[in-house]
Amino acid sequence: MYILGVSAFYHDSAACLLKNGEIIAAAQEERFTRKKHDAGFPSNAINYCLEEALFGIDKLNVPRSKIPAITHVDYSARIQTVHADTNPKYHAVISKFKEKTGCPLVVNTSFNVRGEPIICTPTDAFKCFMGTEMDLLAVGNFVLYKEQQDEALKENYEERYELD
Repeated sequence: MYILGVSAFYHDSAACLLKNGEIIAAAQEERFTRKKHDAGFPSNAINYCLEEALFGIDKLNVPRSKIPAITHVDYSARIQTVHADTNPKYHAVISKFKEKTGCPLVVNTSFNVRGEPIICTPTDAFKCFMGTEMDLLAVGNFVLYKEQQDEALKENYEERYELD
């Protein structure tokens, strides 16, 4: 049997998870908020305790932030900032995305298909674009739409590379 104990709204708020009478996890909220003697509701401490009870794939399925695609299992992220004065075009894209979606960031990931080297040239990018299910490709000032490309240039990457 699991028991979740919560202490809140008085001095040091905290949470503790017991399984069959044994402590699985315990934490004070100040550990996460960095506010000494945090007396608020210990939502971060509760999440920590509940996640400590999970193992394997179950632990990966726990939402770790409002933007889980960028948040690692240990709650860290590799954040990179873009400034209007140093990269005005990319900053404008991110700003427009925020305006339309309310989300002030985009995910920047490697561009390649499993088993293929990372894309290094516009030619590599076009080949990958034509061999995958991407709908459009933006390179510099150019945007290419899949439905506007010559069908003869399409390539089936599923047959070319081993899938997971």
